[in-house]
Amino acid sequence: MWGSAVLFASFVVLLLLNIPIALCLGISSIVTMFYLHVPISMLAMNIYAGIGKFTLLAIPFFVLAGCIMDKAGISAKLINLADKFVGHKKGGLAFVCVITSCFFAAISGSGPATVAALGSVIIPAMISAGYGVDMSSALMSAAGSIGIVIPPSIVFVVYSSITGVSVGKIFMAGVIPGILMGIALIIASLFVLKKNKQLAMHTKATWEERWRAFIDAFWGILMPVIILGGIYGGLFTPTEAAAVSAAYGLFVGLVIYRSMSLRDVVDILKEASVQSGGIMLIVGCASLFAWLCQSEGISDMASELLMSIGVNQTIFLLLITAIMLVAGFFLEATSALYIFVPIIMPVAQAFKYDLVALGVILTVNMAIGQITPPVGVNLYVACNIGGINLKQISKSVFPFVIALIIVLLIVTYIPSLSLFLPTFMGMK
Repeated sequence: MWGSAVLFASFVVLLLLNIPIALCLGISSIVTMFYLHVPISMLAMNIYAGIGKFTLLAIPFFVLAGCIMDKAGISAKLINLADKFVGHKKGGLAFVCVITSCFFAAISGSGPATVAALGSVIIPAMISAGYGVDMSSALMSAAGSIGIVIPPSIVFVVYSSITGVSVGKIFMAGVIPGILMGIALIIASLFVLKKNKQLAMHTKATWEERWRAFIDAFWGILMPVIILGGIYGGLFTPTEAAAVSAAYGLFVGLVIYRSMSLRDVVDILKEASVQSGGIMLIVGCASLFAWLCQSEGISDMASELLMSIGVNQTIFLLLITAIMLVAGFFLEATSALYIFVPIIMPVAQAFKYDLVALGVILTVNMAIGQITPPVGVNLYVACNIGGINLKQISKSVFPFVIALIIVLLIVTYIPSLSLFLPTFMGMK
């Protein structure tokens, strides 16, 4: 009992001191282990057990692929393609922002990476067209959150490693919810822009210009086709697909577009290593934290409490939605999954709620968490690009948060939306 108090008290104190989430999880776990006189050898064993999984090998490869395709200039080519089709409409650049985010999400698998890759181009373009720096930055951060829902998703890979569900199946389950998120953001942006009379609209492109833009962006568009087609065609596993995507990205950057040099490759490897190392540090420390929760009986007690409160599936789903939305204010997606999935999963199974659908709604929750302060990572990336502060962007992002919460409730209470494609494809 006292071990649980030490674990959570130290975690909360470190969190309030604005310590990075990985260190909050790791330090609080180590402090608790010393308090409980747990052999220090268990530290290394549990961290290794958390990160030493074949499934998680996909993470550094997907991160590397996203970095390569960004450096290859594919983000600008995708933006140009979308602009040729919808840039002439009122609010067209908002359409471009969301559409290209969906495309790039199918390359990077990361929310912050999507914002960083596209924001440097689309935010200045939106500002110059009269959209306003606050709205432009807020929409880009919200659209970037689709990056963890549309496959390949790093968060889905982590969820799969925790629960044992099929990576391929949950990848496919994220497609329709991701598209719904995009549609909701477009509707919300049109509502926000309704009274804006200062928007500059681009000249309508000819079909010849659209065709040239498509040819220019073709190799980037082909990447998610290769990844998902290879997985569902049985050519390779999701982990192997991640390695293929990195190799394909190098080929496109060095041979097709010739926008990269060998020196660029070294820089890309450094950047991907730093990003992957940060994610794996969180995974390792979160695994240790989750192990202590289970060994102290915290997870079982929380599951029993959740079961007693959630008298039926409807109330249970409402409870976990509220819990995960609040958790998203303070926790990064990976750490939140390691803490809450062991608690939520047994209750979901008791209520016969599909674990793949559960993974989708938890991930959509975490996507919303990426755009809610104080820990909304997408907001900080967009703030840095737009040159504004967190207070400014937090006000402007509110309509987009509401739009995504509506999608979350739809996906939560109509799980068939998530399960339609896996079922249609006969995936077990």
